[in-house]
Amino acid sequence: MTSTVPNAVQHTDAQPPITMFGPDFPYAYDDFLAHPAGIGQVPATEHGAEVAVVGGGLSGIITAYELMKMGLKPVVYEADRIGGRLRTVGFEGCDPSLTAEMGAMRFPPSSTALQHYVDLVDLETRPFPNPLAPATPSTVVDLKGESHYARTIDDLPQVYRDVAAAWNTCLEEGADFSDMNRAMRERDVPCIREIWSKLVEKLDNQTFYGFLCASDAFTSFRHREIFGQVGFGTGGWDTDFPNSILEILRVVYTEADDHHRGIVGGSQQLPLRLWDREPQKITHWPLGTSLSSLHGGEPRPAVTRLDRTAGNRITVTDAAGDIRSYRAVVFTGQSWLLLSKIACDDALFPIDHWTAMERTHYMESSKLFVPVDRPFWLDKDETTGRDTMSMTLTDRMTRGTYLLDDGPDRPAVICLSYTWCDDSLKWLPLSPNERMEVMLKSLGEIYPGVDIRSHVIGNPVTVSWENEPYFMGAFKANLPGHYRYQRRLFTHFMQDRLPADKRGLFLAGDDISWTAGWAEGAVQTALNAVWGVMHQFGGGTDPSNPGPGDVFDEIAPVELPED
Repeated sequence: MTSTVPNAVQHTDAQPPITMFGPDFPYAYDDFLAHPAGIGQVPATEHGAEVAVVGGGLSGIITAYELMKMGLKPVVYEADRIGGRLRTVGFEGCDPSLTAEMGAMRFPPSSTALQHYVDLVDLETRPFPNPLAPATPSTVVDLKGESHYARTIDDLPQVYRDVAAAWNTCLEEGADFSDMNRAMRERDVPCIREIWSKLVEKLDNQTFYGFLCASDAFTSFRHREIFGQVGFGTGGWDTDFPNSILEILRVVYTEADDHHRGIVGGSQQLPLRLWDREPQKITHWPLGTSLSSLHGGEPRPAVTRLDRTAGNRITVTDAAGDIRSYRAVVFTGQSWLLLSKIACDDALFPIDHWTAMERTHYMESSKLFVPVDRPFWLDKDETTGRDTMSMTLTDRMTRGTYLLDDGPDRPAVICLSYTWCDDSLKWLPLSPNERMEVMLKSLGEIYPGVDIRSHVIGNPVTVSWENEPYFMGAFKANLPGHYRYQRRLFTHFMQDRLPADKRGLFLAGDDISWTAGWAEGAVQTALNAVWGVMHQFGGGTDPSNPGPGDVFDEIAPVELPED
């Protein structure tokens, strides 16, 4: 197990792999993508019809790529750079192979629809060095000034194993973990829906912290505190304590926080390669067509205005002053942009969808990386025989420190700090160098004999996603009582259920997904939007490969009463 505090069920190689589908909408997107019949087509009379795709992140690029393959003409608008929160940057003056992942940097094997596209563009992945993961040489847990060195959880003091046991018990008793995990592994949709429908009704109003407190296994405040600071999988989860427990259950059921892999060379390669890719099977367009060639190499600039105009069309105004009208538009950016950066006609959405967007809750997030001359942390301490430095979880300002190398004789990268929410906001007023100084001081207290600074070979790079102009944070995370809002946004692609004057604008991206903070959600909602556009243009799927809209009534998310 890679978890600092393991999940409740230990899996063997003989068990079937799990996929990040459901529990809200247990649709097998990976099977849909892999089917030889393809994911659908539109009538020949619609070939070449333009569809606007607002946002060039992963969701937008996948939407555009699949629409192009159907013979439609996607017109991509992007305010900044292709990639969105798949953002890979280099270090000025350093070897170009040294990169930092400012956004998404680790992906679980259960992201099976995402993996389809990773394989499609021939990207390589490798294990990511999470705390206590097999690929991580060592981990140091530093709480309240006391440090513990470990290679596995068994190397940590008994209290950490007690916390692990408490979490396992909490999941079993409060969330039917084993039964749900087994049902998802076997893709037993009736069982998934039966378990989840009861939990949604029971837990929609419960915080993560409240869920812990309600369990007899977590009566100890000390245990809850350690769990918040050390957590499971990727580290401490106390920044998620105010969020809905349903968000956390979606993660643990699908093993989204386990067995992570990173993309060699950087995750931004995925949307960039899709942008340039020339599909071997494509309708209407000649072989050799790519998204890049359809756009003359560059996407359209930022969208500044969206209006609903005559003929129930959507009119898009961009930063260059260009105005174009479309029968269909897919919006893939963070939904808050529709309330802030983009001037929007109120008629674009029903009022309850506007309300859902206004209630979206975002998680702040900050990272800082430095390039170093080599992976010096693998040097052995002459006295203890331990690694000089380790992947580090701490209650100090840095919270999580990750050590990233590409071999013993090559330059390497340290993510000095990865923080969330209030911890992230504390970094916001500081410049990159000021942040680095505070981080080096904190780490110096954990590793007093290690001169990290002497190994640094370039300036730090940093990001605070809450301060990025086209983002409002790292990703959405529902608060208690937000289930109904999320359902409205996720199901928006089923537009036959909307008034005729509210159709044609489709939502996709992380905000719309049930699986907050995971690239898989961006892929799934992109495929939902593609199905919606295809349906609007009179197209459909092959009967042997029904799409998410075709089976919607059978597996629709639980609908809670409004009164």
